[in-house]
Amino acid sequence: MKIRNTVIFCYLLFLSLTVSGKEAKQPLELWYEQPATEWMKALPLGNGRLGAMVYGGTTEETIALNELTLWSGKPDQKQNKDCGAEKLAEIRKLFFSDKYKEGHDMADQYLTGDMSSFGTHLPLGDLKFKFIHSRRIKEYRRSLDISRSVVDISYMAGDTLYARQLFCSNPADVLVMRINANKKKAVSFDLALNLLLHSKITATKNGLTITGKTVNPDKGDGGVDFFGTIHLEVKDGIMTTEGSNLKVRNADEVTLYFDINSNYKLNDPRQVTSNHINKAVSTSYSGLLSRHIKDYRELFDRVSISIGDDKSTIPTDDRKSRLKEGEEDVALSALFLQYGRYLVISSSRENSPLPSNLQGVWNDNLACNMGWNCDYHLDINTQQNYWANNICNLAECNTPLFSYIGLLATTGAVTARKVFGADGWTAHTVANCWGYTAPGSSVYWGMFPTAGTWIASHLSSHYDFTQDKAFLQKTAYPLLRGNARFLLDYMITDPSSGYLMSGPSISPENAFRKESNQYGLSMMPTCDRELVFELFNSLIKASQVLGVDSAFRDSLQQAIAKLPPLKVGSRGQLQEWFYDFEEAVPNHRHTSHLLALYPFNQISPVNTPDLAKASAVTINNRLSAKGWEDVEFSRANMISLYARLLDAENAYKSVKMLITDFSRENLFTMSPKGIAGAEWDIFVVDGNTAGAAGIAEMLIQSHNGYIEFLPCLPSQWKKGHYKGLCVRGGAEAEVKWENAKIQYGSLKATANNCFIVKLPAGKYQLTRNGKKIASQKTKESTVSVEMKKGDLLEINNVNTNI
Repeated sequence: MKIRNTVIFCYLLFLSLTVSGKEAKQPLELWYEQPATEWMKALPLGNGRLGAMVYGGTTEETIALNELTLWSGKPDQKQNKDCGAEKLAEIRKLFFSDKYKEGHDMADQYLTGDMSSFGTHLPLGDLKFKFIHSRRIKEYRRSLDISRSVVDISYMAGDTLYARQLFCSNPADVLVMRINANKKKAVSFDLALNLLLHSKITATKNGLTITGKTVNPDKGDGGVDFFGTIHLEVKDGIMTTEGSNLKVRNADEVTLYFDINSNYKLNDPRQVTSNHINKAVSTSYSGLLSRHIKDYRELFDRVSISIGDDKSTIPTDDRKSRLKEGEEDVALSALFLQYGRYLVISSSRENSPLPSNLQGVWNDNLACNMGWNCDYHLDINTQQNYWANNICNLAECNTPLFSYIGLLATTGAVTARKVFGADGWTAHTVANCWGYTAPGSSVYWGMFPTAGTWIASHLSSHYDFTQDKAFLQKTAYPLLRGNARFLLDYMITDPSSGYLMSGPSISPENAFRKESNQYGLSMMPTCDRELVFELFNSLIKASQVLGVDSAFRDSLQQAIAKLPPLKVGSRGQLQEWFYDFEEAVPNHRHTSHLLALYPFNQISPVNTPDLAKASAVTINNRLSAKGWEDVEFSRANMISLYARLLDAENAYKSVKMLITDFSRENLFTMSPKGIAGAEWDIFVVDGNTAGAAGIAEMLIQSHNGYIEFLPCLPSQWKKGHYKGLCVRGGAEAEVKWENAKIQYGSLKATANNCFIVKLPAGKYQLTRNGKKIASQKTKESTVSVEMKKGDLLEINNVNTNI
């Protein structure tokens, strides 16, 4: 059976490579020996707007369909309460006077937002096939090739080999599926749509059309109108309709095309859908596939990575199970990083109408029916969706996020003015496609006015990695400046300490005890201080780069001087609040006060060892607390936090736990059943993307002012190679190592800059563009090299004892 499987696989691979025009090579795969029996075992495809989950059934097949703009709800002019500066001052006076209960009561009355039209992202529904062939199935194989973004399914039904291939093309903007067999007239099936939205299905000459509206009364009124098409090209067979179902009989081959668009940003989604379908149908299948692969690989192929021995001949679910049982599989870490990159490319492209939401571009119809919604959570989840982009060489995939921040800045200016009586713009914990920026329906989890500051930090990070001055000037600086104007207006001097403080605000989504009572709101929680500090310093640097705003820069510097310091608490921990409160939920999954450690660089073992030690205590206290609320985002976060603490073994332990305990068979990360009232495991994409960022952080770091190769290498990763990971300042790195020692390293500059590289102990020869520039024989040192865009700095280990 395994021999035949290999033959089938090689046959399918040959066909794919023939149309793509690429050399044959071992693909990066998730593959299985059986169909998926549920959504969390299906394989994801996406083009940044359309999403599909492929089950790979034999006699019955399900393909779950999504589109990024299928949102209920609508823009809400009444989302903000008219609190204003005077009422806010009264609320703050209560907190400054230690009247926390009274402060909470008044905040709950005046600072909550209206969410009656908030809405949620919704799934379209399922494409259902019933195949008419022998039920004697053998030699089954289902795979997702993440190096090409193609799903293949093959099996023997009786004595006939059936094959299906699917891809979701960004250039063509359609989902394409080809069904064929190795015998003539062997393809027969019934096709139906099981839609979850209010819609009408109409049979046409070549398929089906779908019209409808995204309505979800539980999440408020409103919703987009949409139009979709399923078009079939049937080769040498017969297609008939029966109501809204299609029947295909005795075909040699069938190609299916699918697209759906809404009026979220389009005036005529019907015409756009028709144009996409007509253009795709007029192009050969091989042409569509080759163009799709070429477009996808322009992003994906920028990074290659291998760690340890390849185990790709073992089914992915089997590898995951073996890892859970204690069998080492370091190559699975490399696959997981690339899978995270795959999901970024699939859910967030330059032309995506919205950024990746809580579930990327997919939807299991579970998160959207939870209290926490399928939306944009700005208290870590949306940020984590984009942590991998810069370091993993996918900077273009930030584009829809930056457009979305522009929307938040527009609507958030109204929130700043009405709720706080302040200039500039703000956003809070939850946001939607309509630009919701109010504090949410409860101050206990929603009152987080620096959430906009956190998501806006991606603007400055993008510049740090790309050195794109035009982007800094036209996009980043105006948005960051607007948020800083809000914070300068919003913050107030504490009459007791003299420090400049934000608040009342939360440390998401945690609480503290005071006089036997539990509270969420306080003045200047630690994460607020870190976010203000990060934004103001980023703006100071940006204004210097652009040569603008010297007076505004001075005001930022003066404000920074008045911020409170980060503090170590009585238990040796980094304090989560300005005061050393007792934690009401010591096992809480959020650790927002550790933003200073990652993704920012306000705490590090090198520059602030005492605060780094306190951060480690905080992590240990959380993880060792009874009932630690570990979920996908918290475990992915731990990878990067441990990487910044240079704790390689615990970072790798978290990598393995993310894969074994917080990922399902298709390696989708999830919030496990039982957390936050969930009755099932619920997919959340942030664990995949933040997990990829964390693994990259273990392999290269550039936040301390210098570049360090393999800063957090666990003992299990003894040998490996990567190419294409990015560093701040504008360069791509390549590293090869054996026996945990660097054999070769390089930087290829993508911008003019001076790069400082930290070298471990040993003897190294450095060349720039092939010319020797230095020999280093040191215990440990840094070397500074001026480089122009396109220059290649190479570092070769010439130790004789290695």
